[in-house]
Amino acid sequence: MNAITNTHIVVIGNGMVGYKFCEKLLARKKSDQQITLTVFGEEPRVAYDRVHLSEYFAGKTADDLTLASADWYADNGIRLFLSDPVVDIDRDEKLVRSHHGHIVHYDYLIMATGSGAFVPSIPGVEKDGVFVYRTIEDLELIQSYARKARKGAVLGGGLLGLEAAKALLDLGLEEAHVVEFASRLMPRQIDDAGSRILQSQLESLGLQIHLAKSTQEIVGGDCIEGMQFNDNTLLDVDMLVISAGIRPRDELAKIAGLETHPRGGIVVNNQLQTSDPNIFAIGECALAHYMIYGLIAPGYEMAEVVATLLLGGEKEFLPYDMSTKLKLIGTDVASFGDPFIEEPACKTIRYENKAKGIYKRINVSPDGKTLLGGILVGDAEQYNMLLQTCKSKTILPPDSEDLILGSRGGEEAGAGVMGFPDDALICSCEAVTKGMICHEVSEKGNHTMDALRKSCKAGTGCGGCVPMVKDIISGVMKQNGIYVRNVVCEHFDYSRQELLDLVKMNGAKTYGAVLDEFGKGDGCEVCKPLVASLLASLWNENILQKDRATIQDSNDRYLANIQKGGTYSVVPRIPGGEITPEKLIIIGQVAQQYNLYTKITGGQRIDLFGAHLNDLPDIWEQLIDAGFESGHAYGKSLRTVKSCVGSTWCRFGVQDSVTFAIEVEDRYKGLRSPHKLKSAVSGCVRECAEAQSKDFGIIATEKGWNLYVCGNGGSKPQHAQLLATDADKETCLKLIDRFLMFYIKTADPLTRTATWLNKMEGGMSYLKAVVVDDVLGIAAELESDMQKLIDVYQCEWKEVVQNPELRKRFSHFVNAPVKDPSIAFETMRDQKRAKEWA
Repeated sequence: MNAITNTHIVVIGNGMVGYKFCEKLLARKKSDQQITLTVFGEEPRVAYDRVHLSEYFAGKTADDLTLASADWYADNGIRLFLSDPVVDIDRDEKLVRSHHGHIVHYDYLIMATGSGAFVPSIPGVEKDGVFVYRTIEDLELIQSYARKARKGAVLGGGLLGLEAAKALLDLGLEEAHVVEFASRLMPRQIDDAGSRILQSQLESLGLQIHLAKSTQEIVGGDCIEGMQFNDNTLLDVDMLVISAGIRPRDELAKIAGLETHPRGGIVVNNQLQTSDPNIFAIGECALAHYMIYGLIAPGYEMAEVVATLLLGGEKEFLPYDMSTKLKLIGTDVASFGDPFIEEPACKTIRYENKAKGIYKRINVSPDGKTLLGGILVGDAEQYNMLLQTCKSKTILPPDSEDLILGSRGGEEAGAGVMGFPDDALICSCEAVTKGMICHEVSEKGNHTMDALRKSCKAGTGCGGCVPMVKDIISGVMKQNGIYVRNVVCEHFDYSRQELLDLVKMNGAKTYGAVLDEFGKGDGCEVCKPLVASLLASLWNENILQKDRATIQDSNDRYLANIQKGGTYSVVPRIPGGEITPEKLIIIGQVAQQYNLYTKITGGQRIDLFGAHLNDLPDIWEQLIDAGFESGHAYGKSLRTVKSCVGSTWCRFGVQDSVTFAIEVEDRYKGLRSPHKLKSAVSGCVRECAEAQSKDFGIIATEKGWNLYVCGNGGSKPQHAQLLATDADKETCLKLIDRFLMFYIKTADPLTRTATWLNKMEGGMSYLKAVVVDDVLGIAAELESDMQKLIDVYQCEWKEVVQNPELRKRFSHFVNAPVKDPSIAFETMRDQKRAKEWA
């Protein structure tokens, strides 16, 4: 197609894709290309973000969702007609006529009419209280009606249906139901096993799921009162949101005589031209490659194709990959490539953790060399890497399961993002490839995420590509010999490691001193907790004294974890899980006196929940008098050292694991670090204390102790790796001293030991060389630094209890030291629990 000049382009539809076409056309046109743009929109407002529409109920306003203001259209010379849909197209004269009678000539016409909600022909669908879920106006109607409704349902368990279900939860209805015709949720994206995990997660949030249900009738008078199903069951609801799919808006194309498909959609070729070469169709109204693309990324690609063609370029719309990553009511869901291919056409590897709500499936080629597709539910952090590995046909590592389980050898599985080809699509929303990002970083000097957002719009869509984009930035800078500095924030031009060394060398012990000496400005919510952690890791002084209290995270500030409903938890330390009957009685008496919910934890201690802020010092005073100490459940510090009963009682035990666990916990209690630390000691290889799932774990042998490091449970479990074998107690503790101090000195903020090791160049081999072989010559320093922290340890709660000034901090109202009257409780299994926050 020849480049256009002095051309009038009319766009019918002002949704996300119509807006994106205008944006891309204006960004690419040359100064000598005179283009007049006219846009007709059916809705009364400018283009807005439909992808995040459900966030309207979570507090976002219509302005927050707006893609561009009305001034943007005016500033770019675009004539915009809102609330004025086009009703007729005269293809012979190349004219469009709008609802309000505007007649406009076009040289090229872009149809971006989108789609409408598919409403099944169910008797009673016209009743009051039945809504669709497509526009902000729909949401306003739903929000208004929900004020008088108690029980709501969503018809449709696909992507749109679950988004609508989130809206019902946000609106606070007493009951929220999802009704799906198929036998599983999201049948087009995930398999049966993934759907079961997703269903379990959604049910835990209060949604009631009804599968394999065919709605026969919507019952009631003028207003909905229930849903009658074909299996003769009735669901009592007084509000229904229909989100059963979309239907292309092709009615105007039919009137104009353009070719449409019998099942809906304007038929287009690879250049997105309709049966009239001067008319293009893009977005959800277009049928390309016999398919309606119901995602925003292919719609944006269509806008790019047409804008390029009209400006004289060469481009076509190829079959688009429908891989997608979503967060549905807090649960990650992703699928990529061919998620449903079955053996023998592939080898399938599955990982399922029902307790954590995680399901992962990858389909590998029969020869084990390439990734064909997969499904992720509950944890989709690996999605971008897996997607690019699949699309680029990257050769897989020998152990394909590493792709979803993580490498167990301290090195990343595969070559990483820098191993992808230049044409690998990194940001699908804006069609930004790896090569484009590399060019921006290397040739144009855009070394930050903000700079890239402005220059090529990478990461401005759904945001799912941001971690990968950052890795490419770092990779390109390293290739170019540019030192990559991971600075703390705008107030400190140092990395965490650099700042720790500076603070130590200069003996700074308050936030003010650190900021005055090494920073600028007043600090922020990023650097304040980070500096608080550094000061605690270096000097181990009381975190609430001097100016340190105000820079703590909220949990550290009150030496307790704030819980749902506004109450706090009390967690005394129980080293090794060993406790006397007398101490058990004290805990019971305290729980009775303050009416606290009690639970024995997986870390072998007792948590007390539901404490008022004002009561915390009094509760701890009684516990400290009985010999308890702070359990540091609130801090980025050592939590517990779990143990089995070992040789003390167990006939299989080969060493006294309880005694050693208590020694270890008493040695490292209160130790502040970049992230929380967990440990365990097992008395034999049967591993009842689960030491290999901890940050550092110890397992007894006939000759001594095996030391494992850098494991963790959680959403991404990883086994610890063997650091030393058959060590005696003294050697084992010495190695732990070195390991922990090396971690504290070099890890990034909020990085668990497992992640720290995974990112460490040289992996486990390097860590052994530093900690065991002392190749850096710092072992004595690490041991000395640890001993200094051990020597100055003080129980934080004991200091608070004995210090009247510190006790004053634990009050909701300074002038009236009464308990927070907004806190309310309810009964659950003969104990109390806090009521949900409104």
